[in-house]
Amino acid sequence: MKIKVLYAALNDLANGQSFYQQQGEHLGNYFLDSLFSDIDSLTLFAGIHQKCFGYFRMLAHRFPYAVYYKMPEPDLIVVWRVLDMRVNPRQIYQRLK
Repeated sequence: MKIKVLYAALNDLANGQSFYQQQGEHLGNYFLDSLFSDIDSLTLFAGIHQKCFGYFRMLAHRFPYAVYYKMPEPDLIVVWRVLDMRVNPRQIYQRLK
């Protein structure tokens, strides 16, 4: 199974890394490692997550983030966004449009 991470999702990850790097030394790198590990787990668990706004939504294990993805083909996972869950759901909906 292949995973494709879109530019918007990579930008979300970079913003999260920047935020957490300001919170503590090496925390930004830990954030990235954790989220990429969660994304890699989609090769085993893709499609079992709850659908939200038309996307599958996987909650990150160590940070308050969610990975929004679709499966346009049985062997392809496309990660659309990686969003902070501490915002108004309307903002999440707008970012997923």
